[in-house]
Amino acid sequence: MDLGLKDKVALVLASSKGLGKAVAIELAREGAKVIICGTDSVALAKTEIEINSIAPAKVVSFLCDLTDEVQRKQLVSKSFSAFGRIDILVTNTGGPPAGGIDQFHLDDWKHLYNLLFLSAVDIIQQVLPSMKENGWGRILTITSITVKQPVDNLMSSNSVRTSLVGLVKSLSNEVASKGITVNNIMPGYTETNRLKHLMEVNPNLSKVMEAIPMKRFGSVEEFAAAAAFLVSERASYITGQSLAVDGGWIKGN
Repeated sequence: MDLGLKDKVALVLASSKGLGKAVAIELAREGAKVIICGTDSVALAKTEIEINSIAPAKVVSFLCDLTDEVQRKQLVSKSFSAFGRIDILVTNTGGPPAGGIDQFHLDDWKHLYNLLFLSAVDIIQQVLPSMKENGWGRILTITSITVKQPVDNLMSSNSVRTSLVGLVKSLSNEVASKGITVNNIMPGYTETNRLKHLMEVNPNLSKVMEAIPMKRFGSVEEFAAAAAFLVSERASYITGQSLAVDGGWIKGN
């Protein structure tokens, strides 16, 4: 299936590694021009080289700490300078730390709210005017299955990420008539370094595969394929939705 992504411009946040990297690679394979960013200069350079081998001259990379408002503005400005527009925005962040309520102080909550919610809101507000002017846009937030079904010892993710779901639904209604879709994608247990870390700090997660109907963890490629579809021309009548890519783990509808 041709997803209609050839020469679309996609900004994928936190994309030097993990799920963000997988999405950036998949979009490049589909012919999109991709802007990647991250805080790890070595990982970012390696990812840029990897994407260049798939789609030469269709990727640029920028260092950016998403908790820094000035750097966020610079990222968007550089992205527009590189390709002239942003058609697709995929918001993403590194996973928040594990822990229960006693592990987080007020300053921790402020930092997490800035990282997980405000960074997305800020960049969305910066790219929306261009999308409205062009009459086409795709916004996709990467959150977690925790927004639908809390996971033990992931208090910060369970709590803060849910705010993005409310944003997605509200914003999707506001911009639907402008040719812009806004959706949320919820990765389940996917084979990333973060999953390995979480299994180390929470031994109970080693039994989680038993609760997944498919009896396996997902691959980053499977997740990226779903994300690419949601930001494609083929998903033009899908908006305001939260899609779980979890092998059936979430028990509710």
